[in-house]
Amino acid sequence: MLARLFALQSPLRSRRGLDMDFPLLAGCLALLGLGLVMITSASSEVAAALSGNPLYHSIRHLIYLAIGGVACVLTLQVPMSFWQRYGARLMLVAFVLLIMVLLPGIGREVNGAKRWIGFGLFNLQPSELAKLFTVMFIAGYLVRRQDEVREKLTGFIKPMLVLGPIAVLLLAEPDFGATVVLVGSCIAMLFLGGINLVRFVPLVGAVLGAGVLVMTSQSYRMQRLTNFIDPWADQYGAGYQLSQALIAFGRGEWFGVGLGNSIQKQFYLPEAHTDFVFAVLAEELGMVGALATVALFVFVSVRALHIGLCAERARQYFSAYVAYGLAFQWIGQVLINIGVNVGLLPTKGLTLPFLSYGGSSLVICCVCLGLLLRIEWESRTHLGNEDIEFVESDFLEEEVRP
Repeated sequence: MLARLFALQSPLRSRRGLDMDFPLLAGCLALLGLGLVMITSASSEVAAALSGNPLYHSIRHLIYLAIGGVACVLTLQVPMSFWQRYGARLMLVAFVLLIMVLLPGIGREVNGAKRWIGFGLFNLQPSELAKLFTVMFIAGYLVRRQDEVREKLTGFIKPMLVLGPIAVLLLAEPDFGATVVLVGSCIAMLFLGGINLVRFVPLVGAVLGAGVLVMTSQSYRMQRLTNFIDPWADQYGAGYQLSQALIAFGRGEWFGVGLGNSIQKQFYLPEAHTDFVFAVLAEELGMVGALATVALFVFVSVRALHIGLCAERARQYFSAYVAYGLAFQWIGQVLINIGVNVGLLPTKGLTLPFLSYGGSSLVICCVCLGLLLRIEWESRTHLGNEDIEFVESDFLEEEVRP
């Protein structure tokens, strides 16, 4: 069956040759290239001190880039009908992985959080897979239950019964940032799916209330909330990370101190190559470089939303909802990460898509890119329906085969 899937026509083997959305591809490649440069710069001092090789993290990031590139190419070969059919099973896989990461001896704890499962040479972050597979599950649900979503109260209660346990597992790691991004993107998908405003507004209110309750339920979250409001009140304690990030922004001024000349990356700013890589970018490239980076994120996010709109016009609704969900996840992560870096939001351990160091995040971003390129190609060439018929007939043959 998999062999027949990959034998289908794809953007890499179409009648026009290489046929895909080059603006989106160019924007994401620009972000990936910029991320490699900034990680090489931001991690050099830490890598030299910890491993003796200043290029340690950049070499690993190159390996992640290669894996992500392969994952993107493979994703391009798979029709969206495959993901639509297996959305519920993929959701179950994500649920099992989120449980496994919390089990003693399986989950890997870093800085008090269990977010990774170790597999020898690499670590898997189940929350990244959960965000992707949840979008696919909700997209499939909106297609199957479109009338129920628009007309009945149960239409949006049912997906909440799935999102609730996923959110609880993410909070148990704890990973509040991923929870906000996942729940927020799914609520946006429900809104675009046609949920009645009379039901949608109370839903948003309930989610916001639950978020406030979660933020105030733990002392360390309350401490982060009070510290981000005035990090200088305890700049050598709880407000240290944010105050150092703000110093990096101040040093960058308009045009930056020059690539590789950051002072804050020299053991002043913790997590300089992961959660706070944007602060180092602003210090070295200045406000102009930071705004150009934000413009790139805006471009790829708007392009992803446009791809969803085109798929909806082509009546490929599952693909449209997936594109919307992925776009909102990118938007959410960018807003939260940059908001944390500039002091508009409390500190959260959430990566910046395509830029931050992190294998799971980078590979999933590349998979999302492959999905969006596939969606754009199917909606433009109207080959998605042919793929659905071809693949579903293949599934039926396998099911009746003794």
